[in-house]
This record gives sequence, structure tokens and C-alpha cells, in this order.
Amino acid sequence: MLYVFLMATILDPAPSLAPAAPADAGIFDALALQPADPLLSVIGAFRADPRPNKIDVGVGVFRTETGETPVFRAMKTAERRLLETQDTKAYLGPEGDIGFFQALRPVVFGAADPGERVFGLQTPGGTGALRLAAELIAQARPGARVFLGTPTWPNHPPILKKTGLEQVAYRHFDAETQAVCFDDVVAALESAGAGDVALLQVCCHNPTGADFTVEQWHEIARILGRRGVLPLLDLAYQGLAEGLDADAAGVRIVLDQVPAALIAYSCDKNFGLYRERTGALFGIAASGERARIAHSNVLALARAAWSMPPDHGAAAARIILVSPELSADWRAELAEMRDRIVSMRELLGTIDPAFAPLARQHGMFSTLPLSPEQVRRLREEFAVYMPNSGRINIAGLTRGNVEAFVRAVKSVL
Repeated sequence: MLYVFLMATILDPAPSLAPAAPADAGIFDALALQPADPLLSVIGAFRADPRPNKIDVGVGVFRTETGETPVFRAMKTAERRLLETQDTKAYLGPEGDIGFFQALRPVVFGAADPGERVFGLQTPGGTGALRLAAELIAQARPGARVFLGTPTWPNHPPILKKTGLEQVAYRHFDAETQAVCFDDVVAALESAGAGDVALLQVCCHNPTGADFTVEQWHEIARILGRRGVLPLLDLAYQGLAEGLDADAAGVRIVLDQVPAALIAYSCDKNFGLYRERTGALFGIAASGERARIAHSNVLALARAAWSMPPDHGAAAARIILVSPELSADWRAELAEMRDRIVSMRELLGTIDPAFAPLARQHGMFSTLPLSPEQVRRLREEFAVYMPNSGRINIAGLTRGNVEAFVRAVKSVL
């Protein structure tokens, strides 16, 4: 009987069901079109503009007087050494290049290194460090409040949002006076409580260039320590304001007042490693044991996020940091970059006193009090390109175009 049943089934199978819909049908129907990055549209428009005297102060990379973004001399040498000596491309693990992480510690902490209380790892750029820090905070305290001065780097809010952290915004900068709104900063931090987080840019503030003074850092540190607020310090431009040690002063002052902190570090600007995605996350815990526990958590989060970071940039940076010769050359190149930026800021104020406040700011960026309509006029009438926010890259200016830039801005104002 079983044989008869099987044969009947084969010869006269039951009517088949309707063909299944393609596996991906409808999966993406609920997605909405996302706006393009505004800066990308600025880049595209600049490239398409045929005018010979066009000026690009939008793209956030360092440029020389001739408009180039060069590879550091020290980096070229380090890469040659890496090519000659690297004997494997085997996996490193989620920590990345531990030698790079350890060699970077004295650059960040100086003589104030917290020892066994430090934990962390290499990350894919400073963005990866920020995202990992936010993930760690969200895991330790879901929905934690993060106090964030505005305007800020445009990627800060999306990173915090994606990790489910609540954002508390306050005013960091006044574009009319070109100054830090320190009373607003103090009032915001005084309203924070134990378990809250303060995301603070350490130097070369993006997008304003308006940094805290040493005295203001001391006051911020006292508030954070007294109120039990966790500092999340974004150190993306060390060496481009006043020097490596001076630019890390905020980190060291804060660590003197708090038991725990997180530091997101980027090598994009100060090693010229934009496309290599080289960064690090440093954490400081209240004790060595807590540091070991936190370290196990960041390793697990990194493993699930990117498994392990790209190696080349960190390996080359490590070679620079451990070589006295290359380290000295790297520091000299940083000084050259810093001097160029400072000279452009000073020249702006010399050409027109209205721009003099920019000489008191640091790093590549400043934000001018321009409306989107004025930015549009600059682009259409004068071939000057920047985002609608009015954020400019000082390194996009040269001695050959700075006077034309000043005239253009004054015309639309």
C-alpha cells in the first residue's frame, strides 16, 4: 500500500501553491529616501564649476599653500619600513595594533598616564571610537543623557541617536561674537547629574574653532567631578592648535578631577591618515579591576561591530611613534601645518579687522555668521564654496585667494 501511495503521489502530485514572492519583495518598502550629505553636494558643485578663481573652503582636510593634501614625510618613510619588514597579514583581533595603542598613550596622557586604570583599543578612525564609546555607555546605562554643545560636528548627534542615548543640547558658540558661550556651558553642566555624560571637544573645535581656555577647562573639570558626570572627550586634532602637549591639556585637567572618562582619538588630521581610518578609544576606570571589566565589554562590542580595525595606518603610525627620528620629523611637520593655519587666521584679521576674532581660534575650522542665502550668493556670484552652516576650512585659503575671499564675504554681508 505504501508503494501504491508513493507512486500515486509522484504521478499525480497535489496542486502546487502559488510561486513564493521574491525573498526581498517589500523588505525595503518602509524605508524613506535619506538626504545626501550636504558637504558632498558642495564638493560636487565645486568640481563642476569652470571658473578659474573658485575657492573651496568646505572640504575638511588640511591643504598646503598650493592646495595639496600631502602624505607626511615621516609617514612615507614609515610605510616603506612597514613594506620591508611586515611578514604577515594574519588577523590581529578586535584590539587591533596594541603597539600603536600603547605608543599613543604618552602623546595623549603625558606624565599623567593613569596606569592600570586605562583600557581601550584601536578603532576605525575617530568616528569608530565615538561610536564604540556611545555603545559602551548605552550598554552600561541605557538611555543615558549626553550633554552636547551646539553647533558641533554634524556626525555627533546621529551617532548618539543610533545608540539610543538622550541628547541634551546647549549653546557652545555665538557666531556674532565668535566666542564660546561659557556661561551656557557652565549652566548646562551644572544641571547634569551622576550618570550623565558630557561630550566635549578637546581642541580645534569643529565647526567653530572656539576652544576652552585652560582656566575654563579647570572649571569644567571641577563641575564634572563634583556632579559625577562622565566626560566623553573628542580629541580629533591634537597638535594643530598650539602643540601636542598644550592641545591635550583639557584631557589631563579633566582626568585630575574625575574617576572615569572616555577619550575618542583620531589620527586623520595629525598623521594625515584620512582614508586609512586610524583611531583609538581610551577609557579610564576607577580601578584596574573595573578597567579590565570595561575592556572586555569594548572588545565584545568591537567584535560585533567591525571584528577588527584596518591595520595599515595604525602600523605605520606605530613605527613613527616608536622611532625617535621619525617622531621628531612628524612633530616638525605638525608644526609646519599649525604655522600655516595660524598665519592664515592672522592674515584674515590683517586684511579686515572684522575677521580679527578668528585669530583667537584654533585649528582648521571657523563658523561665520552667514545665512544659507548668503552662502548661496557666495557660491553663485563669487565661486566661494562652503556648507550652508557658514563653516569654513581655514586651510582652504592661500595667500593668493584670501583677499578675494574676504571681499566676497564682505559683499554678501
